[in-house]
Amino acid sequence: MDPVPQPDPDLLIDFNDVTVRRSGHTLVGPVTWQVELDERWVVLGPNGAGKTSLLRMAAAEMFPTSGEANLLGETLGRVDMNELRPRIGLSSAAIASRVPVDEKVADLVVSAGYGVMGRWRERYDDLDTDRAVDVLESLGAEHLSDRTYGTLSEGERKRVLIARALMTDPELLLLDEPAAGLDLGGREELVERLGDLAADPDAPATVLVTHHVEEIPPGFTHGMLLNEGSVVAQGLLTDVLTSENLSEAFRQSIALDRIDGRYFARRAQRFGRHRSR
Repeated sequence: MDPVPQPDPDLLIDFNDVTVRRSGHTLVGPVTWQVELDERWVVLGPNGAGKTSLLRMAAAEMFPTSGEANLLGETLGRVDMNELRPRIGLSSAAIASRVPVDEKVADLVVSAGYGVMGRWRERYDDLDTDRAVDVLESLGAEHLSDRTYGTLSEGERKRVLIARALMTDPELLLLDEPAAGLDLGGREELVERLGDLAADPDAPATVLVTHHVEEIPPGFTHGMLLNEGSVVAQGLLTDVLTSENLSEAFRQSIALDRIDGRYFARRAQRFGRHRSR
């Protein structure tokens, strides 16, 4: 009998022809994808493209229907998921919906060390509380420590949830549409903070899911474009983010600009149409 191939420990995500199917419908796949230690990825595509299913596999929350999914040197299906998840930081709308409105921010962040939502009877030492202060400060949210979650603006909530995801010093950070629902000012502040995080050599490898190229922070290195569960393009971000690839992914003609390391997209103007009188 041939030995079972071992996952590459240098790859944080190593997906080989993974597919997720539900009720006879393919949600995503087949996808082959590798993420290394120092990479910052953005996964982009329209609604229904399969981004959430892909991220849930990367968060050890979903098994592939077929193919092999390796995370942090372990193979899904051959490892206790509860042991794997604390090594992965996740910020998502699903987590946000579970936060009690009266939960104090400091408690919400520090409790991530125990994998629980909010503080109950756990005891935390000074190292835990100092770590919570540090991650809040890194996102410009240290002044929110004594506030309750329900009193925060949407932008403040996003930063606090990312701080919670960073609390355990994860090897992999997953951000599911972190700028969704933010106004222009809130989005730009969050993008700047994420850009600072991307530039930090000690920060974990990061995967950010979004619908909008304007939400991609400077410093992100790689990208994947999805449409209807299939990969349109993946690789270095500068190679992936082109007008041609975006037009194929979003099924309409897209013009793309890059200004000071940021991307901006719009529907391409159609020439030759009659002007309305």
